[in-house]
Amino acid sequence: MSTSPLQKTREWKPLEQRKCTDIPWLLLFILFNVGMLCICGFAIATGAASRLISGYDSYGNTCGQKNAKIPGIELSGRDHASRKYVFFLDPCNIDILRRKIKSVALCVSKCPDTELKTYEDLRNFSAVYGSDLCSYDVQPDTYSTHSNRATKCPTLPVHPSASLPVFHRCMPVDISCYARFAEAFITFVSDNSVVHRVIAGVMTSKEIIMGLCLLALVLSLILMVVIRYISVVLVWILTAVVVVGSIGGTGILWWLYVDHSKSVNATLPALELEVAKDNQKALLIYAIAATVFTVILLLLLFFMRKRVALTVALFHVASKVFTHLPLLALQPFWTFLTLMLFWVYWITVLLFLGSAGSPVQNNQTGLVEFRMDGPLQYMVWYHAVGLIWISEFILACQQMTVAGAVVTYYFTRDKSQMPFTPIVSSVLRLMRYHLGTVVKGAFIITLVEIPRLILTYIHSQLKGRENACARCMLKACICCLWCLEKCLTYLNTNAYTATAINSTNFCTSARDAFFILVENALRVAAINSVGDFVLFLGKVLIVSCTAFAGILSLNYQREYTVWVLPLIIVCVFSFLVAHCFLSIFEIVVDVLFLCFAIDTKYNDGSPGREYYMDKALMEFVENTRKDTERYGKVEAESREMKSMVSLKGQLLF
Repeated sequence: MSTSPLQKTREWKPLEQRKCTDIPWLLLFILFNVGMLCICGFAIATGAASRLISGYDSYGNTCGQKNAKIPGIELSGRDHASRKYVFFLDPCNIDILRRKIKSVALCVSKCPDTELKTYEDLRNFSAVYGSDLCSYDVQPDTYSTHSNRATKCPTLPVHPSASLPVFHRCMPVDISCYARFAEAFITFVSDNSVVHRVIAGVMTSKEIIMGLCLLALVLSLILMVVIRYISVVLVWILTAVVVVGSIGGTGILWWLYVDHSKSVNATLPALELEVAKDNQKALLIYAIAATVFTVILLLLLFFMRKRVALTVALFHVASKVFTHLPLLALQPFWTFLTLMLFWVYWITVLLFLGSAGSPVQNNQTGLVEFRMDGPLQYMVWYHAVGLIWISEFILACQQMTVAGAVVTYYFTRDKSQMPFTPIVSSVLRLMRYHLGTVVKGAFIITLVEIPRLILTYIHSQLKGRENACARCMLKACICCLWCLEKCLTYLNTNAYTATAINSTNFCTSARDAFFILVENALRVAAINSVGDFVLFLGKVLIVSCTAFAGILSLNYQREYTVWVLPLIIVCVFSFLVAHCFLSIFEIVVDVLFLCFAIDTKYNDGSPGREYYMDKALMEFVENTRKDTERYGKVEAESREMKSMVSLKGQLLF
């Protein structure tokens, strides 16, 4: 075996010489998170938290406390110690673009718990409970006669409402308010009652929906275990579909070309004859292109057939990994839970920032809004970058944890000598040694994701106003950045695997992994194409089974007139569950492949250099070696025959 410069400087030593990596990046990440906490502290210190939780009216008064006078605002500076709830005059008027209720808000002492149909009902409610539901400058005895009651009093009828938990907002109990709002945006519904029936169907079938979602979870777990037994069948299905589809499509194109050639007649009118000839030329081009594509595809399938066998072997071993490391199946739960907790914190701080700043009167509506001016407004951008970076960091921690556990499994010859919980051991190694590496990898993804999101936002804002050239360039840039992000994500996963093996920093691990992937480019192509399609078929299988079970279950609920939304909810959730679990399976396959490539590069099965790989992968290596030896023997015999023929020719002459 030839010795590369990489091998001269360092040998791969799995699970040995553990050391801390990328410490400066960890320190930078800690400082960044300190900045995130400072933003949260600023929002709380400036009263934004109290305004968010207690609520405030449209004149800058915080409910539940005594307020200071705001210059220029007539109804500000009121004592609302007894008025602890925010009441909206028109709670169904929702502004989708600004994501808020577009209505005048007042502080009241009690939310109306019964329907109020007339202004007299509003006056009686104020007299009984002491809660005025009209503007502060309108007296209860003038509710029925006030000239501006249409704008200063709530829209009639006032629906029964209740205070939200923690947040003191009076929100309608009857969701029909929002159902009628949604009907305005559902253009394909001709009967307005359809929306009400759909919502009623979802509410009454919630037990079935929860049961079907649990079924999708169980099916995903079962598929991860049994996929090693059906992967061969799925690969053959893929091969058959691709071959039949490409050959059949090419044949149909040639048949259409011949049929159009026969129909082209010189007696046709000039215009029709020209159109027929254009169609004939187009079909000829399509047929030739399809033929070239089919030939190339068949050649690739022929030369990559052995590498497809490697994909099947890796799937077989990956399923065995889950039987030895069952806690791997829980990784999506922990990652999802961590992301949810962080997103809740992030949204809460964002809401704090939305109610932070100085009170400013809106010139159009005359109502008070809180805005941050000057350098403080850039805190929102800092907070947005934190959302992307920390989210990518959490996902990268999952990848590193899975990589560390799979590396432990692969490079442990005696599986009985593995740690009791390899997942926990991998998490501890990550926290002690490799957090900086994960931070750096997440930051690289963030650098690509931020401009992509900015361009996507610009494209959405300019939709219909930019010219075709600018639209095409924007889409091309977004597509290129998306492709770059996916490539970097794949390289990061392999870099984390290299770090889990050698305890090297991110750049060194990424370089080592890249060189190994380039050396096995055809194998990588086979695994990513065939493997991704097999996993896609697995997702389709789970969604189909869940949807079929949903149809059977809902069939017994004949009072449901609309099944669309419950089935859509079930199918979307089942796809997300299948994607979460099979994405872990995909990471395991990628880690196993890199370990296999390293194993075959630096070991040859001889004494002292024994393979670490599983029996299924060993069989693949042995079959490949036999084919190579057979090919070498045939080539040697061919050279010998050529030399004998050449010698015989020389003797004759």
